[in-house]
Amino acid sequence: MRIETVAVHAGAAVDPATGAVTPPIYPSTTFEREPDGSFPRGHIYSRSSAPNRAALEACLTALEGGADAVAFASASAATSAVFLSLAPGDHVVAPVDAYYGTGKLLREVYAGWGLATTFVDMTDLPAVEKAVRPNTKLIWAESPSNPLWKVSDLAAIATIARSAGARYVVDSTTATPILQSPFKAGADLIVHATTKYLGGHSDVLGGILVARERGPLLDRIRLVQTAGGAVPSPFDCWLVLRGIRTLPYRVRAHSEHALTIATFLAGHPRVERVHYPGLPSSPGHEIAKRQMVMFGGMLSVQIKGGADDAMAVAAKLRVFTRATSFGGTESLVEHRASIEGPGTTTPANLLRVSIGLEHPDDLIADFAQALG
Repeated sequence: MRIETVAVHAGAAVDPATGAVTPPIYPSTTFEREPDGSFPRGHIYSRSSAPNRAALEACLTALEGGADAVAFASASAATSAVFLSLAPGDHVVAPVDAYYGTGKLLREVYAGWGLATTFVDMTDLPAVEKAVRPNTKLIWAESPSNPLWKVSDLAAIATIARSAGARYVVDSTTATPILQSPFKAGADLIVHATTKYLGGHSDVLGGILVARERGPLLDRIRLVQTAGGAVPSPFDCWLVLRGIRTLPYRVRAHSEHALTIATFLAGHPRVERVHYPGLPSSPGHEIAKRQMVMFGGMLSVQIKGGADDAMAVAAKLRVFTRATSFGGTESLVEHRASIEGPGTTTPANLLRVSIGLEHPDDLIADFAQALG
């Protein structure tokens, strides 16, 4: 089946008790056992498993073409579960421009636990190869990366990971399963922040890991999920599943709008640079054309001048909302460096922009008046 059909039907079934077409929400934390102590209906206690979470995990497994999935209360919890599947003394190769929270976990949490990390530019394949050590157990890629939207050659990095005997994880949040297939490129695990495009309405927090195959790594991650307890609520799972039903159509509209607006901004005299893989001037454009269906709904724009100039433009925007996060129906803008704080590598004059589902002409007009 095509991905539009999978998005509508995966993880969904008519409720056998009532005939309800929309899946019900099961808030119960505990489930009845049989007199002999067995649990043939599959659930014991909601920290271990629950119907709505099982449906969400089945849906993402089908969307990505994997073997299984493990849902968490946030993408940060999902990311932590991957790192907790390793052991003190293991080594990770990670992107220097990874999502700020991922780098923060590696530098400030797991370094103290004994996990070593080398941060490299993942678009520089010789640098990735050079970063590998005998104790490298994991290579983490993020493409497009946040907030510079760099595109890494996922298949080439997979070859490096296989040669090193390391697991290969791809954060594909911004691409979604609609635009990119990391398993086809050789990934072992795919990470999504379900908060973003999968939920799609800025009303739910969550994360999920999808595994290419079952085995010890997946078992370890499932143990971290159930023993650690950072699981999403039934309602959160239901909200993400609801969002996924329209995911293919929303993502295509986000992508079309973003390309239109990136093209406008790239030609504006007050703009120093636009970061968007759909622009032919983007360093990763050719790779993006090869491994993505479209180029996504995220872009960043550097305003000529400094932080104050960028903040002034953001302050004048009227259709865009000044807020963190992305992937919802509304367009958002934020001065990313001030959000990330001390130690950020994000340019001071950069605005990160999430392009929503408003008419692109209205978004262009808003930027035009803000830029002056």
